[in-house]
Amino acid sequence: MAKDAKDPAIELEVGTRTVRISNPNRVYFPARGETKLDLARYYLAVGDGIVRALRERPCMMHRYPSGVAGEKVHQKRIPQGAPSWVETVRVEFPRYKRHADELCVTEAASVVWAVQMSTVEFHPWNSRRSDTERPDEWRIDLDPMPDCDFDTVRRVAHVAHEVLDELGMVGWPKTSGGDGLHIYVRIEPRWGFAEVRRAALAFAKEVERRAPSEVTTAWWRKDRDPARVFVDFNQNARDHTIASAYSVRGVPEATVSTPITWQEVDDVEPRDCTIATVPGRFAELGDLHDGIDDTAYVLDTLLEWADRDSLDT
Repeated sequence: MAKDAKDPAIELEVGTRTVRISNPNRVYFPARGETKLDLARYYLAVGDGIVRALRERPCMMHRYPSGVAGEKVHQKRIPQGAPSWVETVRVEFPRYKRHADELCVTEAASVVWAVQMSTVEFHPWNSRRSDTERPDEWRIDLDPMPDCDFDTVRRVAHVAHEVLDELGMVGWPKTSGGDGLHIYVRIEPRWGFAEVRRAALAFAKEVERRAPSEVTTAWWRKDRDPARVFVDFNQNARDHTIASAYSVRGVPEATVSTPITWQEVDDVEPRDCTIATVPGRFAELGDLHDGIDDTAYVLDTLLEWADRDSLDT
């Protein structure tokens, strides 16, 4: 919908900020007709959760200026004209001799402002601005190949949970908002990206050993069995990002990458987790990742496994 007298901008009060939303009635998600304003209100409803997921992290914005049926823009740099209160963090890209001042969320108003800038998806780094080169989050991405059903993803998630338990680590699962599952583990920020990725590969190899008919760690897509789950260790590489907890995905159904409990793995239907349903779930259950920052773990055992298996990433 074009901006005109029938679609005036509105202002939302977000904490101590006032955020203007232009074109509030523009349809962003055609499956049910949710609008830009619906998107902003969704993020307000899960405000504590999305801020916890993004806090202090460099964040790439996936923008859809005309809704998810239109063009997608991957935006690293904060746009000119951002309010002075929107915080940023500078990250360097030595290979290209460039840098970017990326969004750095510390409050819900920054999320709603990003929605005003047509952001649907939030893709944070797994490090924070206090030391962008040392991740504090290890990401386990269970990515089903084209012929792999979700029941297989469920079974592999349980294997991953078993390995984490043996390592003495707590993993925090969530739907991906697509066909897979993610598991996040807080780690001490002592290692660089290459070492975290190497540890993630060692973990993936162990999961593959325990479920060899259902898991692949093959690097090249052409070498992967299309009926297996790829444990994507490369999501821990520098400047690789995936949708955060509570991020909406850029699909017509407005699915959400939704925190779940381990007990829900066998029953959750990811397509049922949308901006229409997750606010009610959040109001009832709160943020299921509320305790994710309470304990950080070390990677020593995983790096020993990497040495044992002579893994080179």
